[in-house]
Amino acid sequence: MALYNQRMNNQLIKAAQTLTHEQLIEDKGVFFSSILGTFNHLIIGDLLWLLRFSKHSNRYQSLSELSELPYPTTLDEILYNSFKDLIAVRQGMDQTILHWLNKEVQECDFHKTLSYSNSLGERSTREFSELVSHMFNHQTHHRGQLSTLFNQLGIEIGSTDFLLDIPDLNQKP
Repeated sequence: MALYNQRMNNQLIKAAQTLTHEQLIEDKGVFFSSILGTFNHLIIGDLLWLLRFSKHSNRYQSLSELSELPYPTTLDEILYNSFKDLIAVRQGMDQTILHWLNKEVQECDFHKTLSYSNSLGERSTREFSELVSHMFNHQTHHRGQLSTLFNQLGIEIGSTDFLLDIPDLNQKP
């Protein structure tokens, strides 16, 4: 899922780079108003979850480093008005997710629970593996909104199928 996440984010970034700043900030009537607003929300969602995940194990050093990024006060905040700055953060965050899952997470971590507070301060305790799945599902949901907006603008973003990232066991490397 982390590789799919990275591929899709890069495809959407490439599409967005064809737009003017005015097109990026234009209110499109979606949850987070604009294309830029939706990109910002994806970063906010990932940041909130990854910082919660950083407390799950002291091995998660790469996630702890994310605390240096601006911390959102709302889910619709525009943390990055400059798309160039947003790209750097998005791509860095995607690399951090890959590193975290490939180098720091252990299989046993997924079978534990994580207690956290949501953005309203409500406490929850849930299975860690399900929370990681939720983070990726949340990204897919909002990237679907972005792909629709790009489609409406006549911009092709390429295949969005996760199937492309699943190795075909009949194919030789």
